[in-house]
Amino acid sequence: MADALFLVPLAVILSAAALAAFLWSLSNGQYEDLAGAAQRVLHEDRERPLPGGKPRDALSCKDGG
Repeated sequence: MADALFLVPLAVILSAAALAAFLWSLSNGQYEDLAGAAQRVLHEDRERPLPGGKPRDALSCKDGG
């Protein structure tokens, strides 16, 4: 019984903190553009060079194998 006196308030405090964090992220626009990041990955700019200095197109295999 003594464990419940410790665990129940702890669970209430942690769930209230999680709810507050979710509501804060919701009010700051975290979930506004869900599809934008997925589209940016698919349509990234191929003209930007890699950190080693070679362009991205130079790394692709031209002979198909």
